[in-house]
Amino acid sequence: MPMDPKELHTLLQNVAAGNISCENAQAVLTGHVHEDLTLDPWRQARTTIGEVVFGQGKTLEQIRISIEELGRHHPVLATRICAAHGQALLDLFPHGCLWEEAGLFCLGADLLSADPKAPNSDVVIITAGSSDLPVAREALGTARFLGLSAHLVTDVGVAGLHRLQPHLPSLRQAKVVIAVAGMEGALPSVLGGLVKAPIIAVPTSTGYGANFEGLTPLLAMLNSCAPGVGVVNIDNGFGAAALAKKILAGS
Repeated sequence: MPMDPKELHTLLQNVAAGNISCENAQAVLTGHVHEDLTLDPWRQARTTIGEVVFGQGKTLEQIRISIEELGRHHPVLATRICAAHGQALLDLFPHGCLWEEAGLFCLGADLLSADPKAPNSDVVIITAGSSDLPVAREALGTARFLGLSAHLVTDVGVAGLHRLQPHLPSLRQAKVVIAVAGMEGALPSVLGGLVKAPIIAVPTSTGYGANFEGLTPLLAMLNSCAPGVGVVNIDNGFGAAALAKKILAGS
């Protein structure tokens, strides 16, 4: 069956960018490559977001096979990667990029380079506290992988709201704001009354017992009195960045 023109265009773009070898591209074009039917290598052409490997609960070998197969076609991202698996993946794929603090590993992109547009990025990711940083870093690394201009503002929650003031100019020029908060989850509501951009709220499992592992901030964010706040699942930094990509792709 002839390759879809969009798929072919994506394949050639990745060859030109050096993300896929000529040999792998030839194997794809001639059909001499084993395709795992559980993978979806052309999702990016359809949806703007390629298939991402969810690493939590998987063996190193399962993650390796998925990265190897998806990497034949386009850059690939793996999330929820533990430290031991991350180091092993870096040994297996020396040209990959590991961001251990974010639980991310990828081929074909640099997750660690600072955004040259910061603090005037299209996406600003903001945390209530330092304990929310792992989730915020997952969002930041995913946004960078998806080609978004993004930067991170940390530790400006309601316990010290005066710390938010210096960051208002960058927040007010952003096209999307991702607000990451645990405890009682009040930060997105505060931002909803200060900025014009849509706010993607990310509840985290940070907090004491009555936080209920993120359920309390989740419900608080869903009940926000500020309009224009949408909510993703608990600790889902990846989902927030993917939603930001969809919003900006349609704008």
